[in-house]
Amino acid sequence: MKIIYILSDSTGETAERVIRAALSQFYEDDVRVHHLYKVSTQSDVQQALSVAVLSPGLIVYTLVDPHLSEAVERVAEECGLITIDLLSPLLYSLSRYLGAHSREKPGLLHRIDTDYYRRVEAVNFTVKHDDGQETRYLHKADLVLVGVSRSSKTPLAMYLAHKGYKVANVPIVFGIALPEELFEIDQTKIVGLLIDPKRLVEIRTSRLINMRQSPRGSYNDYQQVEDEISACRQLYRKHADWYILNITNKSVEEAASDIMRRMEMNTGAEY
Repeated sequence: MKIIYILSDSTGETAERVIRAALSQFYEDDVRVHHLYKVSTQSDVQQALSVAVLSPGLIVYTLVDPHLSEAVERVAEECGLITIDLLSPLLYSLSRYLGAHSREKPGLLHRIDTDYYRRVEAVNFTVKHDDGQETRYLHKADLVLVGVSRSSKTPLAMYLAHKGYKVANVPIVFGIALPEELFEIDQTKIVGLLIDPKRLVEIRTSRLINMRQSPRGSYNDYQQVEDEISACRQLYRKHADWYILNITNKSVEEAASDIMRRMEMNTGAEY
């Protein structure tokens, strides 16, 4: 049994990926990878390597602090252990190429990975909860957008999802009751969208033309649209905790920024 020790100031995931990729080029199956992570002090280095002394193996480490790297090399030499520094040569070369010093902060890559997977999860959630789907899971959403058809619910939801928010959107259909689940969740999560009736008529007419459908009908009839917006306003006035946002003259990015500022004020969390 051969042992490879991963010594890291964070989770060790970066080093393990490299090691697993390298090991795949060998037929040697009798190798155990052992993690020694969250090494942040000289004392941690001594303690971690004391484990390797008892069962000698190869030390592969990713430490952004050069002083800790030096400590590993010193202690390893004293104990007769073989080491491989995966990170320092790369950081040194990048520093020379970029003309800048590294930040020397452990865990940055892991944090990037975590943020990436959070955004992927948010996008998946948002797709599954588009246009009133799966309302039984509204309580799991970070945000719920409500509004009439073509009031930018879906593009706004997807933009926010790529920022890490799990977003559901529920259409307001004239004459049809909203799902009960909407009123059972934290009402401060709900954003009511408004749009000028004339602008909405233009958007709906353009959509009908693009779909090669008749541009004449109740869907884009001005009086019908005005009645829908009027009903929206009445609904919104009944729910003081909802955040009401008029998106008439706003881009998706501007509307999203307004919503995110509101969320950060309510939760204190930054995405």
